Amino acid sequence: MVRRKHQPERTCIGCREVKHKRELIRVVRTPEGGVIVDPTGKANGRGAYVCKSDGCWQKSLSRGQLARALKLTLSQEEMVMLESLLKAELSKI
Repeated sequence: MVRRKHQPERTCIGCREVKHKRELIRVVRTPEGGVIVDPTGKANGRGAYVCKSDGCWQKSLSRGQLARALKLTLSQEEMVMLESLLKAELSKI
């Protein structure tokens, strides 16, 4: 009998669907307080996962779900920066 390899699952904060970790984009609050997109999934800091769909990103930013998950207050310029990083990540797909 062949055993399948375990794949970690995470919940999207936008749509609340459970998906494989590699199907989601990780956003991290760094120990210095900055917010970055973590394509490797290994950056140090508090992380939150969002689907690779534009709808989930818009929902998580507009409703404050991302800020709540990262336990910080996002400024308007950080939200604009995250939206531009989102577009860059989505263009890679």
